[in-house]
Order: sequence, then C-alpha cells, then structure tokens
Amino acid sequence: MRNKLRRLAVRLYARRVEGRLDTDRSAKHIGVILDGNRRWAKAAGSTTKEGHEAGAAKIRDLLGWCEETDVEVVTLWLLSTDNLNREPDELATLLSIVEGAVSDLADDGRWRVNHVGALDVLPERTREVLRRAEEKTADRRGILVNVAVGYGGRQEITDAVRSLLAKRAAEGQTLEQVAEGLGVEDISEHLYTRGQPDPDLVIRTSGEQRLSGFMLWQSAHSEYYFCEAYWPAFRKVDFLRALRDYAARHRRYGV
Repeated sequence: MRNKLRRLAVRLYARRVEGRLDTDRSAKHIGVILDGNRRWAKAAGSTTKEGHEAGAAKIRDLLGWCEETDVEVVTLWLLSTDNLNREPDELATLLSIVEGAVSDLADDGRWRVNHVGALDVLPERTREVLRRAEEKTADRRGILVNVAVGYGGRQEITDAVRSLLAKRAAEGQTLEQVAEGLGVEDISEHLYTRGQPDPDLVIRTSGEQRLSGFMLWQSAHSEYYFCEAYWPAFRKVDFLRALRDYAARHRRYGV
C-alpha cells in the first residue's frame, strides 16, 4: 500500500512539473550519458548483464518522454571507446545488448537512427546492425536518435581533423593553405554529428559529475544536468526536472 501511494505521489508530482514547463525555452537536442547500469545491478542484487538489459529497456521510455516534450534530437551514449577495453566476455555481452537496443529502435517505427562513433573499432556484426538501422529508418520523420557506439570525444575530433585534411589534400591544397584558412566551422563540418544542432542539454545519470569525453566539441555551450538516479532507475519525473532546470537557466555563450 505504501509503495502504491508513493508511486501515485510521484506521478502527480510529475504531472505538476510537466504542466509548469516553459515550452518556449525547451531543449531541442538532448544528449544523455546513460551511466550506472552496473551499480544499479549490484544494488538490486542482479547480474551485470541484467543491469545493462534494464538500461537498454529504459531507452524506449526516455524517447517517449522526449516525444511528449517536443525534443527533436537525442544523442545516447551507449558504448564508449573505453568500454572496448573491458574483459572479452563482458564486452561480448555488452555489444550484444547494444545491438539489440539499436535493432529495437529501428523496428519501433517512430524514430530515425543515426550512428555516431568510429565504425572501424567495432566488430563487423555490430557495424552491420548499425548500418541496417540507419538504412531502415532513413526516411522517418520522428526524433533523430544518435546512437553513440564506439564513441570517444577525443577520437571524434581526431577523426574530424583527419577527414578535413584528407579532403583538402584531395582538392590540391597544401598544409600551409589549410592552416591559414582553418576555422571552427571547418572542423564542425567533419564531426560525427555534422549538419545537426549542438546539444542544448546534456544529462548524466548515476551521480557522477564529469563529461568523460562526451561530445567535447559540440557541448561547448551546452547546459548540464547531473542526476543521482542510476540509469535503469531514471524516471519521467527525473527527466522533467532536468527540462525544468534547463528552462530556468539563462544561457550564456561566453565565459
């Protein structure tokens, strides 16, 4: 009975928060660092695999909440380049769960899936899942869901510079000519998210207050929201609080 009352109170509170959101100041691109799956599993007496599976299942809830609040782009950090250094058995399980999550997003029918990350560091099976998801959802008009798999912020900037230099070299420019005319937008045009707006808001779960290399270039002017809940326990009310906090801030594009 007590748990039912608590859940009811949370739902009523969420409705009140949602009703007071300033839609004119809502975030259109939200980045999410899905952190805390393993710690949630440990606290719940579950296995690491069950923690990652619970985290994957939460993604659908999040995207539903984003639809309700007119978010247009969501970037989900599912697998970092650092994660690729985990023990082989754990990594194989994690990759399988990520592949299943991406396939589920593509099969849902509502969202457009776009991979951001370095394909060459991923196994062929994972690359094929990502390619199929992009092809299957290319014509959809729903939320653009960036799935960051094999993603690292430093690697992204390195790849962008490498791509830029290769393009300019193919055009016949010397290194001196490239350096002389190089601007911020030149690099932006070669990022994994080229052509997309930068994130307005970045949410990190699990209580950690660090970026860990997430969208280093794009988040220069983003607002950040750190939530104590582990990712599998992230609730709609937590999401709405992040949006409310964002809407209440006065964004400054300088120091």
